[in-house]
Amino acid sequence: MTETERAHRYRTRMQRKKEVIDAAIARAGRTQGLLLVHTGNGKGKSSAAFGMIARALGHGLRVGVAQFIKGRSDTGEEAFFRSQPHVDWHVLGEGYTWDTQNLERDTATAQRGWVIAQNMLRDPAIELVVLDELTYPIKFGWLDMATVLNDLKNRPAMQHVIITGRGAPDALCQLADTVTEMTDIKHAFRSGIQAQKGIDL
Repeated sequence: MTETERAHRYRTRMQRKKEVIDAAIARAGRTQGLLLVHTGNGKGKSSAAFGMIARALGHGLRVGVAQFIKGRSDTGEEAFFRSQPHVDWHVLGEGYTWDTQNLERDTATAQRGWVIAQNMLRDPAIELVVLDELTYPIKFGWLDMATVLNDLKNRPAMQHVIITGRGAPDALCQLADTVTEMTDIKHAFRSGIQAQKGIDL
Protein backbone atom coordinates (compact mmCIF):
# COMPACT_ATOMS: atom_id res chain seq x y z
CA MET A 1 0.00 0.00 0.00
CA THR A 2 1.36 3.40 -0.98
CA GLU A 3 1.58 6.37 1.38
CA THR A 4 -1.16 8.08 -0.65
CA GLU A 5 -3.45 5.04 -0.21
CA ARG A 6 -2.70 4.84 3.51
CA ALA A 7 -3.46 8.54 3.91
CA HIS A 8 -6.73 8.17 1.99
CA ARG A 9 -7.81 5.14 4.05
CA TYR A 10 -6.94 6.95 7.29
CA ARG A 11 -8.89 10.06 6.25
CA THR A 12 -11.92 7.94 5.31
CA ARG A 13 -11.81 6.08 8.65
CA MET A 14 -11.54 9.33 10.64
CA GLN A 15 -14.42 10.89 8.68
CA ARG A 16 -16.64 7.93 9.60
CA LYS A 17 -15.56 8.16 13.21
CA LYS A 18 -16.34 11.88 13.29
CA GLU A 19 -19.82 11.24 11.94
CA VAL A 20 -20.50 8.70 14.71
CA ILE A 21 -19.17 11.01 17.41
CA ASP A 22 -21.03 14.05 16.08
CA ALA A 23 -24.27 12.05 16.03
CA ALA A 24 -23.74 10.92 19.64
CA ILE A 25 -23.07 14.52 20.74
CA ALA A 26 -26.23 15.68 18.95
CA ARG A 27 -28.30 13.05 20.80
CA ALA A 28 -26.92 14.16 24.19
CA GLY A 29 -29.10 17.25 24.52
CA ARG A 30 -29.90 17.20 28.25
CA THR A 31 -28.03 18.93 31.07
CA GLN A 32 -28.30 17.78 34.67
CA GLY A 33 -26.31 17.18 37.80
CA LEU A 34 -24.44 13.89 37.52
CA LEU A 35 -23.86 11.15 40.07
CA LEU A 36 -20.50 9.44 39.52
CA VAL A 37 -19.17 6.41 41.37
CA HIS A 38 -15.45 5.54 41.46
CA THR A 39 -15.11 2.00 42.78
CA GLY A 40 -12.97 -1.14 42.42
CA ASN A 41 -9.87 -2.47 44.15
CA GLY A 42 -7.38 -0.37 42.20
CA LYS A 43 -5.60 2.80 43.29
CA GLY A 44 -6.86 6.17 42.09
CA LYS A 45 -10.52 6.43 43.07
CA SER A 46 -10.11 9.41 45.38
CA SER A 47 -7.32 10.87 43.26
CA ALA A 48 -9.61 10.90 40.22
CA ALA A 49 -12.26 12.70 42.25
CA PHE A 50 -9.73 15.27 43.44
CA GLY A 51 -8.70 15.84 39.83
CA MET A 52 -12.32 16.62 39.05
CA ILE A 53 -12.33 19.13 41.91
CA ALA A 54 -9.51 20.96 40.13
CA ARG A 55 -11.53 20.90 36.91
CA ALA A 56 -14.62 22.24 38.69
CA LEU A 57 -12.63 25.04 40.34
CA GLY A 58 -11.23 25.97 36.94
CA HIS A 59 -14.81 26.66 35.87
CA GLY A 60 -15.56 28.66 39.01
CA LEU A 61 -17.76 26.03 40.66
CA ARG A 62 -18.14 25.77 44.43
CA VAL A 63 -17.11 22.38 45.88
CA GLY A 64 -17.89 20.46 49.06
CA VAL A 65 -15.83 17.47 50.23
CA ALA A 66 -16.72 14.95 52.94
CA GLN A 67 -14.11 12.28 53.75
CA PHE A 68 -15.76 9.45 55.66
CA ILE A 69 -12.87 7.17 56.64
CA LYS A 70 -9.71 9.22 56.53
CA GLY A 71 -8.98 10.76 59.89
CA ARG A 72 -5.72 12.51 59.03
CA SER A 73 -5.38 16.14 57.99
CA ASP A 74 -1.88 16.05 56.50
CA THR A 75 -2.60 14.84 52.97
CA GLY A 76 -1.42 16.82 49.99
CA GLU A 77 -4.89 17.15 48.52
CA GLU A 78 -6.33 18.63 51.68
CA ALA A 79 -3.38 20.99 52.13
CA PHE A 80 -3.94 22.30 48.62
CA PHE A 81 -7.72 22.34 48.26
CA ARG A 82 -8.59 23.56 51.75
CA SER A 83 -6.79 26.81 50.95
CA GLN A 84 -8.97 27.39 47.87
CA PRO A 85 -11.74 29.96 48.42
CA HIS A 86 -14.51 27.87 46.82
CA VAL A 87 -13.86 24.57 48.67
CA ASP A 88 -15.60 23.41 51.85
CA TRP A 89 -13.51 20.44 53.11
CA HIS A 90 -14.48 18.09 55.97
CA VAL A 91 -12.38 15.23 57.36
CA LEU A 92 -15.08 13.21 59.10
CA GLY A 93 -13.47 9.86 59.87
CA GLU A 94 -11.26 8.65 62.68
CA GLY A 95 -9.01 6.45 60.60
CA TYR A 96 -9.29 2.97 59.19
CA THR A 97 -11.70 0.52 60.80
CA TRP A 98 -8.88 -1.81 61.83
CA ASP A 99 -7.46 1.08 63.87
CA THR A 100 -10.65 2.10 65.67
CA GLN A 101 -12.06 -1.43 66.19
CA ASN A 102 -15.22 0.02 67.76
CA LEU A 103 -18.51 -0.55 65.92
CA GLU A 104 -20.60 1.81 68.04
CA ARG A 105 -18.06 4.61 67.76
CA ASP A 106 -17.54 4.11 64.01
CA THR A 107 -21.31 4.14 63.44
CA ALA A 108 -21.76 7.35 65.43
CA THR A 109 -18.87 9.01 63.59
CA ALA A 110 -20.33 8.09 60.19
CA GLN A 111 -23.80 9.31 61.14
CA ARG A 112 -22.44 12.64 62.35
CA GLY A 113 -20.60 12.90 59.06
CA TRP A 114 -23.72 12.16 57.06
CA VAL A 115 -25.47 15.15 58.66
CA ILE A 116 -22.71 17.33 57.19
CA ALA A 117 -23.05 15.58 53.82
CA GLN A 118 -26.84 16.09 53.90
CA ASN A 119 -26.34 19.83 54.39
CA MET A 120 -24.14 19.93 51.30
CA LEU A 121 -26.58 17.81 49.29
CA ARG A 122 -29.35 20.30 50.11
CA ASP A 123 -27.35 23.40 49.15
CA PRO A 124 -27.78 24.41 45.48
CA ALA A 125 -24.83 26.79 45.82
CA ILE A 126 -22.50 23.78 46.14
CA GLU A 127 -22.19 22.57 42.57
CA LEU A 128 -19.91 19.57 43.16
CA VAL A 129 -19.99 17.31 46.23
CA VAL A 130 -17.31 14.64 46.76
CA LEU A 131 -18.27 11.90 49.22
CA ASP A 132 -14.91 10.24 49.63
CA GLU A 133 -14.93 6.59 50.80
CA LEU A 134 -18.69 6.64 51.35
CA THR A 135 -19.03 3.03 50.22
CA TYR A 136 -17.48 1.75 53.46
CA PRO A 137 -20.00 3.27 55.92
CA ILE A 138 -22.76 1.89 53.70
CA LYS A 139 -21.18 -1.56 53.40
CA PHE A 140 -20.53 -1.83 57.14
CA GLY A 141 -24.10 -0.76 57.95
CA TRP A 142 -23.14 2.47 59.69
CA LEU A 143 -25.41 4.42 57.35
CA ASP A 144 -28.87 3.47 56.13
CA MET A 145 -28.80 2.75 52.39
CA ALA A 146 -32.34 3.99 51.80
CA THR A 147 -31.54 7.31 53.48
CA VAL A 148 -28.38 7.79 51.44
CA LEU A 149 -30.15 6.99 48.16
CA ASN A 150 -33.07 9.28 49.01
CA ASP A 151 -30.74 12.19 49.83
CA LEU A 152 -28.86 11.65 46.58
CA LYS A 153 -32.07 11.52 44.54
CA ASN A 154 -33.44 14.70 46.11
CA ARG A 155 -30.34 16.87 45.79
CA PRO A 156 -30.47 20.08 43.69
CA ALA A 157 -31.04 19.33 40.00
CA MET A 158 -27.71 20.71 38.77
CA GLN A 159 -25.54 19.45 41.62
CA HIS A 160 -22.86 16.90 40.69
CA VAL A 161 -21.80 14.22 43.19
CA ILE A 162 -18.79 11.90 43.15
CA ILE A 163 -18.72 8.88 45.47
CA THR A 164 -15.53 6.88 45.97
CA GLY A 165 -14.69 3.59 47.62
CA ARG A 166 -14.36 -0.14 47.05
CA GLY A 167 -17.36 -2.42 46.77
CA ALA A 168 -19.96 0.14 45.71
CA PRO A 169 -23.37 -1.48 46.31
CA ASP A 170 -25.51 -2.38 43.30
CA ALA A 171 -28.28 0.03 44.30
CA LEU A 172 -25.80 2.91 44.31
CA CYS A 173 -24.35 1.91 40.93
CA GLN A 174 -27.84 1.64 39.45
CA LEU A 175 -28.67 5.16 40.60
CA ALA A 176 -25.40 6.58 39.27
CA ASP A 177 -25.03 8.15 35.83
CA THR A 178 -21.39 7.08 35.46
CA VAL A 179 -19.62 4.20 37.23
CA THR A 180 -15.88 3.63 36.87
CA GLU A 181 -14.16 0.57 38.28
CA MET A 182 -10.46 0.89 39.07
CA THR A 183 -8.59 -2.39 38.55
CA ASP A 184 -5.63 -3.40 40.71
CA ILE A 185 -2.92 -4.92 38.53
CA LYS A 186 0.18 -4.06 40.53
CA HIS A 187 0.82 -1.94 43.64
CA ALA A 188 4.11 -0.74 45.12
CA PHE A 189 2.92 -1.36 48.69
CA ARG A 190 2.92 -5.12 48.11
CA SER A 191 6.62 -4.84 47.26
CA GLY A 192 7.30 -3.28 50.66
CA ILE A 193 7.32 0.37 49.52
CA GLN A 194 5.83 2.88 51.93
CA ALA A 195 3.14 5.41 50.93
CA GLN A 196 4.89 8.32 49.25
CA LYS A 197 4.18 12.04 49.68
CA GLY A 198 2.69 13.52 46.55
CA ILE A 199 1.67 10.10 45.24
CA ASP A 200 -0.22 8.33 48.04
CA LEU A 201 -0.52 11.11 50.63
